[in-house]
Amino acid sequence: MNKIKCQSPTRVDLAGGTLDMWPLFNFVGEATTINLAIDIWTNSEISIRSDRKVLVQSPDLKKQWEFSDINELLSSKDSSVFFYQIIFKNFENDLNNLKYGFEITTSSQSPIGGGLGGSSSLTITILKSIYQLLQQKEPSTNDLVHLAHNIEAEMLRTPTGTQDYYPAVTGGLSFIEYTSRKIEQKVLPVDHTPFADYFLLVYTGKSHHSGLNNFEVLKSAVQGDQKVLSALKQIKVIADDLKIAIQSKNWEAIPDLFQKEFTARIQLTPAFTSPEIENLARICLAAGALAVKICGAGGGGCVLVWVPPDKRERVVQACQKEKFQCLNAKPVNPLP
Repeated sequence: MNKIKCQSPTRVDLAGGTLDMWPLFNFVGEATTINLAIDIWTNSEISIRSDRKVLVQSPDLKKQWEFSDINELLSSKDSSVFFYQIIFKNFENDLNNLKYGFEITTSSQSPIGGGLGGSSSLTITILKSIYQLLQQKEPSTNDLVHLAHNIEAEMLRTPTGTQDYYPAVTGGLSFIEYTSRKIEQKVLPVDHTPFADYFLLVYTGKSHHSGLNNFEVLKSAVQGDQKVLSALKQIKVIADDLKIAIQSKNWEAIPDLFQKEFTARIQLTPAFTSPEIENLARICLAAGALAVKICGAGGGGCVLVWVPPDKRERVVQACQKEKFQCLNAKPVNPLP
């Protein structure tokens, strides 16, 4: 065990987003979130050292940190390693019992603030690699997600949902059902669906801040804002309808449901949209796309464009003309 390599997919949320954040799903009488794993990956590589030193490298940030041992990392006052500290402290005793140090290199293919759950995926990836480093059995999907979302809540100092973590663990097309008793995920293959052929992911070029946007929704809902509560109920119904459409292979219903989701989502808070998103939606629909879907908490980041294969190149050219970046992303089937 000289080198450990782990990777996880990111995701595009298709319906029911924001309702995955407790206690919002209780406000609408249970909820389903639907998302799709995509081949924009996060990666972690751990190499074993002959001494006790711990090296952390982030090519994305163009930074490297070196510590005499794990304790020096955990006690560091350097705020730029806070992300790693929060994760590693959950394994402090086990890491201290290791007879050796290690080097960890982490990276993400997701644009920063892309709305693809990149930080959540990276957290899952690092957790996977730590369990391998410690030669421990990886916990169940629900338990791993529970740990990861609490780590990010501490890291971000804001409430977090859980839907972003499930596809990072399992891949595939997910129905994630939230009830007062449990969270239950059903994973479906992407094969024999139109998601690969009609799927176009476009980056607006503007980063978003999902935690802040979702917190504003949570605060408004707790305070009884009827407009927000009504929009959340609409989002619940749209997710239920999309689930039925997928199960019955009623693919023609998808564009209308995506458009309804877009309309309902911006009723939660105007921060979910932006001039960039509005412009992107306008030019894509004019070029032949059937619908657009805000990714994550919106305000920027990526947008899913639902476009027939014969209109794809025209939409891509229209996006590129306006300096939007079309990402070469495809759905990911359930992981082995």
